[in-house]
Amino acid sequence: MLSKSETSDLLEKMRQKWPAVPKVKTFKVYEVDPDRRLLVSDEVAAVQVKQESIVPFLGRPEAIEQFPSVKVDMGAVKFVCNGAKVLRPGIVEFGAFKKGDIVVVRDQTHGRALAVGLALEDSEVAKTMAKGYVVDNLHYISDKVWEAHKEIKVS
Repeated sequence: MLSKSETSDLLEKMRQKWPAVPKVKTFKVYEVDPDRRLLVSDEVAAVQVKQESIVPFLGRPEAIEQFPSVKVDMGAVKFVCNGAKVLRPGIVEFGAFKKGDIVVVRDQTHGRALAVGLALEDSEVAKTMAKGYVVDNLHYISDKVWEAHKEIKVS
């Protein structure tokens, strides 16, 4: 469990990037590896990456829905689910976002959330690009955080 001041600090960091942050009394923290930890409360679950970024946990769809997304073609799914950054040629549909925003990566066929990352370009700029990185993949299905979540049976 985190102290109230540590929880407050994390919530302040989340407010900078998240559209809405629920009231949280305290977070349970699960250290997954030196650079990643799972933050869990009754209201929200998130992944903290390298102390700087806090993105929503993919296992909680209600939080994921708040964020803009991109859809990738089915050829990109395997790479995204292995942690690759999202490249412009693989994106078939854009939501509206600014550089540095949290973006959800979804598959084209089913619209399932595959990954969450930070936008490396504004969506309007990315649409005009022929190639290059658009989203830095920070948390994806089957990564260490996802597997740790299954093991610790967090709701």
